[in-house]
Amino acid sequence: MTSGPAEPDSPILTDGVTVDPEHLPSGDEKRRQVRSMFDSIAPRYDLVNRIMSFGLDVRWRKAAMKRLGVSGGGTVVDLACGTGDFCREIQKAGLLPIGLDLSMGMLAEARTDAPLLHADILQMPLPDASADGATCGFALRNLVELPGFFDEVARVLKPGGRIAFLDASEPDNRLLRWGHGIYFNRVVPIIGGVLSEGRAYRYLPKSLAYLPPWEEMQASLEAAGFGMLERKVFTGAQLITGTRR
Repeated sequence: MTSGPAEPDSPILTDGVTVDPEHLPSGDEKRRQVRSMFDSIAPRYDLVNRIMSFGLDVRWRKAAMKRLGVSGGGTVVDLACGTGDFCREIQKAGLLPIGLDLSMGMLAEARTDAPLLHADILQMPLPDASADGATCGFALRNLVELPGFFDEVARVLKPGGRIAFLDASEPDNRLLRWGHGIYFNRVVPIIGGVLSEGRAYRYLPKSLAYLPPWEEMQASLEAAGFGMLERKVFTGAQLITGTRR
């Protein structure tokens, strides 16, 4: 919720937390800003996602589920589950989802009957080796740190457990990368401003800078105990899959 109308160039004030689209925070400040920002954009989050991705986000999640490769009846934790998009895909695959998210606003808008937990996914309230798989949709860049997150996912997964993580990505092709940059950095904030909260959607494209190169993420995943790592790049997104050793 906002603290009243903001001036055109002023930051968002959400539950007393400043969300500045020109500033990329870290540590506890980042955690507070991310939680407050997603609380504020939750009511129209799904609508904006469908429009700004031209519905491709639905295809990307379906592709992630195909590559997850968890057998029927297994338990899959959906990390930063938001409104439950991945949870619904997990259920369609005959699997048992458990959703976790830091934002109560997102959980309040969830459209799933899966069990949902209000939790920081860097400190999950789940037992060791309790899940067969883990998904995460477009949240890696919103975490305070990735190596610790990968360690925590490895703790919760059984040996042989699978991961399927989606996040934004620039296309490899130079021309496509140029077009994607214009769309992601200029058009998406306009769409977000019309339908939801413009400053939040100016901040989200800039948050792509939080994601390290694939080689660095791969090394962190391997150090956490994951193997059989693969990365598939779509136009505007990337899918990372792997197996808990």
